[in-house]
Amino acid sequence: MDKFLIKGPCKIRGDISISGSKNASLPILAATLLFNEPVIIKNLPRVKDINTMLNLLQSLGSKIILSKDKKTAKILNPKKMKTFASYSLVKTMRGSILVLGPLISKYHKSKTSLPGGCLIGARPVNYHLLALKKLGMKYELKDGYILAKSNGKLRGTVINFPKISVGATENSIIAACLAQGKTILKNCAIEPEIKDLSNFLNKAGAKIKWAGRTCQITGVKSLNKTEYSVMSDRIEAGTFCVAATLAKGNLKIKNLNPKIISTEINLLKKIGAKIKTNKNEIVIKGPNKIKSIKSIKTKEFPGIPTDLQAQLMVLMCKAVGKSTIIESIFENRFMHVAELQRLGAKIIIKNNTATVQGNTNFIGAELMSSDLRASVALVLAAIVSNGKTYINRIYHLDRGYENIENKLKKIGVKIKRIR
Repeated sequence: MDKFLIKGPCKIRGDISISGSKNASLPILAATLLFNEPVIIKNLPRVKDINTMLNLLQSLGSKIILSKDKKTAKILNPKKMKTFASYSLVKTMRGSILVLGPLISKYHKSKTSLPGGCLIGARPVNYHLLALKKLGMKYELKDGYILAKSNGKLRGTVINFPKISVGATENSIIAACLAQGKTILKNCAIEPEIKDLSNFLNKAGAKIKWAGRTCQITGVKSLNKTEYSVMSDRIEAGTFCVAATLAKGNLKIKNLNPKIISTEINLLKKIGAKIKTNKNEIVIKGPNKIKSIKSIKTKEFPGIPTDLQAQLMVLMCKAVGKSTIIESIFENRFMHVAELQRLGAKIIIKNNTATVQGNTNFIGAELMSSDLRASVALVLAAIVSNGKTYINRIYHLDRGYENIENKLKKIGVKIKRIR
């Protein structure tokens, strides 16, 4: 199993180009199941989760033609598709549940495995099932599968999500595109990736309108041939912003609209980073002394994303003074703490709050990754550690960060993949 060897501390200098968004690509790829016409999706990131979704689409019958660099996929669906999403493909990735909505909407039946993914909390699919049931899906859970069907077309309705859920919002939008009549979704997630999904579907002829956390979808008979370029990955951009702040860096981050990480930029400015933004790039200089923040709380967009919580915790370990980090999205997202403690971090966990004592002098050690974002947090910590750090189980990183070691090498990180 691959691992990283990082020799710290490292100075970060240079420029980096942000890849396409994994979290936008997955629902967009799932939504291509709705189409009879060819679809071309550009700016896909070359990461394992995208390969898994493409393999899943192929298993359902889609023909996929990839460009040489594998960042553009042309997708052609036959008239008759399979409707069985097997456990062997779905088990590794949470986003696989997103094929349920389009399958039930277009083919009126599906056998979809309950999903897997990172072990960061329960993340139940009940919000997906509740919403799709309101649209007319009938289902039962059997042997780890969702056996679903509908009597003909789904029918538009009003759905009020009991809790904001990114995946359930996406699945419902996709399913409602071909439903009869009007669907109104209330208390929706409004992450930029969801707006990207809406933009893609609208470009293909869907009728989706937004007002705050309310989404209105008027069903159409079919979607048109289309070509679409996926947005850039704001979590990757946020991660590199944290890296530059952490390591007294001087970094130009290209190929990203800074507006989609304005909350994160404002937080890093408070910590002491000097940041300039242009239309499609960010220039960030890390401070000599990192200021602590009394309380950082993860929230749904436009708040601080849970996907940056682990990276910000590393930053607070190096800050002057004490900080608290409250994780309000997932109940099991502090698994990186024990590994950071191996490097010398002083962190106390109580329920969903981490109290971080700053001024940590990280000393290199052997570490174990637990999930995607925890993995990259360990990489950040290793960059500012004294000595050698080995990070095991980096397949988590390969799931969500494109070519991360080459990007890090380019900006001055002494990193090596050991196979």
